[in-house]
Amino acid sequence: MKIYTRTGDAGETGLLGGARVRKSVLRVEAYGDLDELNACLGLADVCLGDAEAVGLVRRIQRELFALSARLADVRAAGAAASDKTAFPAEHVTGLERAIDAAEEALPALQTFLLPGGSEAGARLHLARTVCRRAERRLVALAAQEEVPPVFLAYLNRLSDLLFVLARSANARAGVPEVAW
Repeated sequence: MKIYTRTGDAGETGLLGGARVRKSVLRVEAYGDLDELNACLGLADVCLGDAEAVGLVRRIQRELFALSARLADVRAAGAAASDKTAFPAEHVTGLERAIDAAEEALPALQTFLLPGGSEAGARLHLARTVCRRAERRLVALAAQEEVPPVFLAYLNRLSDLLFVLARSANARAGVPEVAW
């Protein structure tokens, strides 16, 4: 199988279920932003240096793949969800547990922080901003059609987790946070 199909040369793409749409529709923009977020996480993964953080990031990457697959699927929701693409509310509570655990080891915030720090911290801050864009795109899509609330909650919580993971990466690297 070749990687190129030529079916998208005129600016259209196929969704799961067979529909063809312009590549500029909000649904495609939303899962495109998730793809970019996933790539940012892959970039952060290579310099995290902490097995637990790497495991968490890879779990999130798998969850983002499932979310993207669900957005690309225009079939009825029941037909779309498989074991691999199921997106339960437990994904959100898993992020909350990870936030709570990471925050326990960090000093309380007293001010806003400038994004940056260590290489891993800076990459996680970048992922956080891409996550916020993906969330905004999904909110726009939800204004036009039904989007499961768990998708929105997940992205909202994920950006919080990425902020905390960036702080954790900076702390592990011994790089002080820069207050605004």
